[in-house]
Amino acid sequence: MRKGWVMGLFVWAAMAHASDTLRVGSKVLSSGDSAARVVELLGKPLHKARGSKPASGKSARSKSKGQAARADTGGERWQYRRGGRTVMITLTDGKVSRIDDGG
Repeated sequence: MRKGWVMGLFVWAAMAHASDTLRVGSKVLSSGDSAARVVELLGKPLHKARGSKPASGKSARSKSKGQAARADTGGERWQYRRGGRTVMITLTDGKVSRIDDGG
């Protein structure tokens, strides 16, 4: 019984940090919304970061002409500060794919 309760607590904590929606005043930002909608609701981000890193493994070493292979690890991440918390919005192909609320 205790293990089930502890697992439920961990699942709840993970859901509090990564969500498909974010309430912004009386409006809601959702996965699938456009980058323009993010700016409309939250304004200009404090920081933007590309979500790619060098790939590793055999396919990266076999890349022709010495070019470094790159693997996308989640699109572009936009960082916001809201009420003392950090909110990360991940955009893939111009659409919200993940919302991390540091609450």
